[in-house]
Formats: sequence, C-alpha cells, structure tokens
Amino acid sequence: MSTDTLLRVEKGNAEPEELAAITAILLARAAATPEDTTAATGASQAGWRRLERTPGFRAPHSWQG
Repeated sequence: MSTDTLLRVEKGNAEPEELAAITAILLARAAATPEDTTAATGASQAGWRRLERTPGFRAPHSWQG
C-alpha cells in the first residue's frame, strides 16, 4: 500500500469506483459547509454544570442553590 493515498480501506475490498464515489461525496460535503463560522451565536459558557467541580455541600443560604 502506498502512503500517498487519500483513503484507506480498513476492512474488505473496495473497488476503485466505490472509492471514487465516496471521495466525491466527502469532497462535495466539505465544499458545501459554510466557512463563515465567526457568526456563531449563543452563550459563551456551557449551560450545564460539571458536578465533579462543585463542592459536595452548599449552605441553605447559598445564592447558588
């Protein structure tokens, strides 16, 4: 197997036509994705908490309750 191939078949035997078809599909999908990702909207922080980073006990008068 040469090292300059774009795709590699891990299991089974793919015909050259099958490799050409999947390559065309992947290249078309890559070209269709918008490149302007700077207009991402949303919160700058995650909307969920990581429970392993929170203390085990919170006082009843805590503002984080």
